[in-house]
Amino acid sequence: MALNIVIAGSSGRMGHALLEATLADTDLKLHAALDRADSPHLGRDAGELFGAACGIKITADSAAALQGANALIDFTRPEASMEYLAACRKAGAGMVIGTTGFNAAQKQTIADAAKEIPIVFAPNMSVGVNLLINLVQTAAKVLNQGYDIEIIEAHHRHKVDAPSGTALRLGEAAANALGRDLAQCAVYGREGITGERDPSTIGFATVRGGDVVGDHTVLFAATGERIELTHKASSRATFALGAVRAAKFIGSRKNGLFDMRDVLGL
Repeated sequence: MALNIVIAGSSGRMGHALLEATLADTDLKLHAALDRADSPHLGRDAGELFGAACGIKITADSAAALQGANALIDFTRPEASMEYLAACRKAGAGMVIGTTGFNAAQKQTIADAAKEIPIVFAPNMSVGVNLLINLVQTAAKVLNQGYDIEIIEAHHRHKVDAPSGTALRLGEAAANALGRDLAQCAVYGREGITGERDPSTIGFATVRGGDVVGDHTVLFAATGERIELTHKASSRATFALGAVRAAKFIGSRKNGLFDMRDVLGL
C-alpha cells in the first residue's frame, strides 16, 4: 500500500521538486500540499505549479492535511517547521525534516518529538553528500597531523542561513573524527590581521550568489599537498529523491530520531 505523503512549502523551489518526486514514486501517494497562510497559491492545484495537475489543492490547514497521512516532508524555515512538527505529533504522523538553521532549543524539541513519532532529521538529504560525510570522517582520521581543515560552501542568493547546515555537519564529522568539539574549534570567516592559523581550528568560508543549488568542499591542506573532497548539486531533485527515500524509511516505524546515514545504511 502506498504511503500518504504531505509536502510542506509546496509553492517554493524545493516544494516543486518534492511534489514531482512524490508524484513520480509508485510507493508514495500525495496526500496533501501545504503552504503558509498568506501564500497566493492557496486553493490552486499543487501540480499546476509545474504543469501537471494532480487533484490536490494547496492548503494552510496542517491539521486537516495530516489526517490519514503517514509522513510530512518539510524543507521550509525553522519557525514553520516547529509548527508542522507540533501538528505531526498531534496527528501521529512521521516527519522528514530537511530545514536548516535550527537553534539548540528547536533541535531539542525535535529530539523530544521523536520519542512519539518517527523523524528523519538531516541538513542534506542527498545520497552523495551523506557519502561525503563518511569520506570526511575517514580522511580526518588518516590526515590527523599536519593537515589544516577548511570547509568552503556556496549557495544561491536566497539562502538565509550561513554556514549551511551541510557545511556544519561536515565540520562536525571532521571534528568528531579528531576528538575535537566543533563549537570550540570552528572559525567562521577571517578579516584583518588574524595572525598565523591555529592548527587545531576548522575554518568555514561562505559564498552566496546567483542560483547555485549547493556546492561543498572539505579541504585538507598540508605542506606540499592538498586533498579536496567535493560535492556539487546541480538540481534540487537530488535532495527530493533522498527525502522520499527517507519517507519510505520511516513509513513502518512508530518513533525514533534518524538521519540520512540511517536511511542509507552507512
